[in-house]
Amino acid sequence: MGEGRQRPTMDLLRSEPMQLVQLIIPIESAHRSISYLGDLGLFQFKDLNSEKSPFQRTYATQIKRSGEMARKLRFFKEQMTKAGLSPSTRSARNDDVDLDNLEVKLGELEAELIEMNANHEKLQQSYNELKEYKLVMQKAGEFFQSAQSSAAAKQREAEAEQRGEGSIDSPLLLEQEMVTDPSKQVKLGFVSGLVSRERSLAFERILFRATRGNVFLKQSVVEDPVTDPASGEKVEKNVFIVFYSGERARNKIMKICEVFGANRYPFTEDLGKQFQIITEVSGRLEELKTTIDVGLVHQSNLLQTIAYHFENWSLLVKKEKSIYHTLNMLSIDVSRKCLVAEGWCPVFATNQIQNVLQKATIDSSSQVGTIFHVLQTKESPPTYFHTNKFTSAFQEIVDAYGIAKYQEANPAVFTIITFPFLFAVMFGDWGHGICLCLATSYFIIREKKFSSQKLGDITEMIFGGRYVIMMMALFSIYTGLIYNEFFSVPFELFGPSAYGCHDPSCSDASTAGLVKVRATYPFGVDPKWHGTRSELPFLNSLKMKMSILIGVAQMNLGIILSYFNAKFFKNEINIWYQFVPQLIFLNSLFGYLSLLIVVKWCTGSQADLYHVMIYMFLSPTDDLGENQLFFGQKFLQIVLLLAALVSVPWMLFPKPFLLKKQHEERHRGQSYALLDSSDDDPLEMELHHGSGSHEEFEFSEVFVHQLIHTIEFVLGAVSNTASYLRLWALSLAHSELSSVFYDKVLLLAWGFNNIIILIIGIFVFICATVGVLLVMETLSAFLHALRLHWVEFQNKFYEGDGYKFQPFSFALVSEEDD
Repeated sequence: MGEGRQRPTMDLLRSEPMQLVQLIIPIESAHRSISYLGDLGLFQFKDLNSEKSPFQRTYATQIKRSGEMARKLRFFKEQMTKAGLSPSTRSARNDDVDLDNLEVKLGELEAELIEMNANHEKLQQSYNELKEYKLVMQKAGEFFQSAQSSAAAKQREAEAEQRGEGSIDSPLLLEQEMVTDPSKQVKLGFVSGLVSRERSLAFERILFRATRGNVFLKQSVVEDPVTDPASGEKVEKNVFIVFYSGERARNKIMKICEVFGANRYPFTEDLGKQFQIITEVSGRLEELKTTIDVGLVHQSNLLQTIAYHFENWSLLVKKEKSIYHTLNMLSIDVSRKCLVAEGWCPVFATNQIQNVLQKATIDSSSQVGTIFHVLQTKESPPTYFHTNKFTSAFQEIVDAYGIAKYQEANPAVFTIITFPFLFAVMFGDWGHGICLCLATSYFIIREKKFSSQKLGDITEMIFGGRYVIMMMALFSIYTGLIYNEFFSVPFELFGPSAYGCHDPSCSDASTAGLVKVRATYPFGVDPKWHGTRSELPFLNSLKMKMSILIGVAQMNLGIILSYFNAKFFKNEINIWYQFVPQLIFLNSLFGYLSLLIVVKWCTGSQADLYHVMIYMFLSPTDDLGENQLFFGQKFLQIVLLLAALVSVPWMLFPKPFLLKKQHEERHRGQSYALLDSSDDDPLEMELHHGSGSHEEFEFSEVFVHQLIHTIEFVLGAVSNTASYLRLWALSLAHSELSSVFYDKVLLLAWGFNNIIILIIGIFVFICATVGVLLVMETLSAFLHALRLHWVEFQNKFYEGDGYKFQPFSFALVSEEDD
């Protein structure tokens, strides 16, 4: 049982040393041991029951029980959300709640809430029905009252006409009407209710067609939306009353009302009874309203009590569920009454794990302690980098490409500097950099508040990368000072310009060029270079050559890191037959180009570098003439060209033969390799697989693989160098866009000498700057910097085929959503 390290190495370049551990835990202390390990968060369990389904495992019943409790808590959360409540963050963290008591309590609270909801729904439905009934009584009563008033008026008119006009026919007709048998008069029935306004026309049409026009429909619009008793939603409705004759017509009307969801309510023609019903309904509505309000207050009080304890209850249930999930991964030894666990942990955590296991044994009053045993294995361990809130975001950028295999060099160490720097090369403007810096400072200053809140997807992404954006902003300010651009405007920050005009009028400053009148501008681009004829070719040359220098330097860094990987894993074949020829090939061509760029800058030569590089291949023995930059250049070019040509077969041929020889020697027992000395190189893995199973060495496959790798590197060296020219292209694009917004929006609005146009111009300039330059251009430069790291840099040394250390931790469980 090794003591190991007592503290993490904090080395971000290599993974923390890991070990495979076996734990033999007595059953009586198993639950507490797993719980304490979850609090510690430094042990990753292996699933020893992977062949079993979830229902066949030992603790399936306990998981089902925890799942049922989690369902009840989700129900409580839904009810709190509907009531406009949120779980209290002031809940005491030291509540000692027994799981059995919590299960009973949750069941009682759920039953009480369900009963409250059912009663509330019934009362609310009755309330809504009574409101609709009252509306029908009022609207239909108005219709009957107006109809009776109209009929009475017509009858008075008819009587007046009969008395005033002594027609010979009138007495006979009147007498005929008077003697008509009342039993032979047709009695009309009616149906009243409410129907949705948007379906009222279709309702009327169907009624007419179904009864062949033998009905009379009267509708009245309800001004305010009505709460539908069935759905509980606000709906615009009409009160209707349908007059019909005959039972057959009535049945058709009833069926049509059911189809259209029309609520029917009884109605009486007696005015006295109408008034009495409306009075009774109004009184009943007031009683129901009071009852509903009292029920809502009681429900709100209950939900507030639940909200106060919700976080503790939810965390306890999540912990219990995760504990039993972990226990299901353990193997049970029935004869010894213990559980056997296997898993990975950092070496530095050995003592901490042993201490918490001993504490669990004491707290559970177990007579037998947990046995901690380190296992020897050929299995590749998980990768664990000890990060903090600053480095974690950069590590996530690398992990998105692939997780580093165990003890592989971690690109995140270099990404912390190179990623924001490459971004800034494309984004260089110290005005825009200050804007980004201020925006990010807001998230950093208030990070405690934001870290405890539930943020949206975009906001959470920005908050998580706040330190990455801050570094991008700071580097953008730096490169912006080098470019001498503040929203595309140059400033003489570090002294006066080194250039002046030919004459005092300075009329030829933009046509004939400038003359140097004082010492060189001390830092960055001279402000006079902006806005002159010389600006575009100079800045083009500067940014293009700078992009090549940066690209070659970063690719060399990647190849050097491949050397350190091979050295760390003791892979001599990769050192001499992969790292060395790659370094020679890259620097014989593009390293030499970088040297020519620096020499030309230092000497002020007018040599054509395109011509030099092209004729280095086409006519290496020809005289350089005016393109010669230094003594011995011609001889050096021939040597470098030969070195580049030799490095290609150097990469291709020796490695497959050496691997074949190594394979044969292993089978003859003449050489042995240490367990941890392999590089996990694809060719090495093929070799190891062959040696383990005594299969024949597939030389053709290994040779083809090496051929593909060689061609990929040779072509990639050219394409990757050209890919770094995106730094130049995006930098110029950003500068030109900024210049266009400044010249064509802000200065143009200023020239009108109109305050309204100026305000509009400033507003448009701000919107364009924020929307295009600070959002779209930031995202564009970010993605291009990401591509340069993933493809051009990391493919030189980074395999990224490992897997992440994911310990069992309650800190991670508490952050998960159901």
